[in-house]
Amino acid sequence: MGESESSGWRRRSEFVVVILLVALVGGFVGGVIAYALYPPGNAGGAATAATGGNTPCSVTAVATKDLPSVVTVSATGTSSVSGEVVGDTGSGEVIRSDGYIVTNNHVVSIAAEGGSVQVRFNDGAVAPAMIVGRDPLTDLAVLKVSVARPLSNIALGSSGQVEIGEPVVVLGSPLGLSSTVTSGIISALDRTISVPGEKGQSAVLLNALQTDAAINPGNSGGALVDCSGSLIGIPSAGATVPNESGQTSGGSIGLGFAIPVDVMVPIVNQIIETGKVTHADLGLTAEPVPSDSSVEAGTSTGILVTAVDPNGPASRAGISAGDIMTMLSGKPAISTDQLVAIALTHAPGTSVSVTYLRHGRKFSTVIVLGAQP
Repeated sequence: MGESESSGWRRRSEFVVVILLVALVGGFVGGVIAYALYPPGNAGGAATAATGGNTPCSVTAVATKDLPSVVTVSATGTSSVSGEVVGDTGSGEVIRSDGYIVTNNHVVSIAAEGGSVQVRFNDGAVAPAMIVGRDPLTDLAVLKVSVARPLSNIALGSSGQVEIGEPVVVLGSPLGLSSTVTSGIISALDRTISVPGEKGQSAVLLNALQTDAAINPGNSGGALVDCSGSLIGIPSAGATVPNESGQTSGGSIGLGFAIPVDVMVPIVNQIIETGKVTHADLGLTAEPVPSDSSVEAGTSTGILVTAVDPNGPASRAGISAGDIMTMLSGKPAISTDQLVAIALTHAPGTSVSVTYLRHGRKFSTVIVLGAQP
């Protein structure tokens, strides 16, 4: 689904599907939708619950519990192309009662340089928000609003306990329509999805949760919760099917992806503590083992090192271009997605064990991860 690059790692797509992944931003929604959402005398949108199939979730109970923690995020800034003032609309949730809110980076990136962000709560209250920090590589951002009293914050669950077929609920502001609730199931786990990011780079939704709950533009940064109302993921991308002219309808086809809360939490904590995120650097470029290399090396699996940064972490560990990594941290090396996971989830200075083949001979080493600039 495209190529994702950083100074410390690069991944090449290993499969192609006839869908387009789109970031779920609702910035194209105009004044008509805004008026429909907030007509005079209406403090906030009414919740709509689509209970779907035979889900055991009490969607009403989940909505009642979590909607006070879910916000509509509006960001404005100046377009680098046209110079005009433009805006995006998305969703977010309060994760700390003292005013910290999580959303997607692509929802607020337009406001990162001299723009503005505001959030609208479920009760209709509006407040300006400050961008605490952003991480374009994982598409996460943290906002902060000043509070006179503690806010209702969403409970954090664990995505590591999520199972395929588990019922879930999505809360957010699709197309700017706040307090919208949909439901479905977890349809797959551990998807690694690349979506367009900043400055030509891709953002990576690591170990993403796949769901058939309806998510649409504007749901980005919202809440994917379990039946107890605990946050398990951040809806961030949806798939659409192109028509004969190559354009997309833009609506949900029941194939959406969310950043797992277990991936989100350490990144968000780092942003809150330092205002930024420092990802790890392996110092190599790799791709799946091509068929001609597999014959020569005697293996059909593994990750082929195509280049090594001079004096980088991999080079210092003795790894060279042409080596085939067969084990990473004690697990079979079968996909470059594993390198992405290491770079995005491990701190600089972490040691990663590697087993690799060179001209048919097996070697073992340890890469001490560096830091991406």
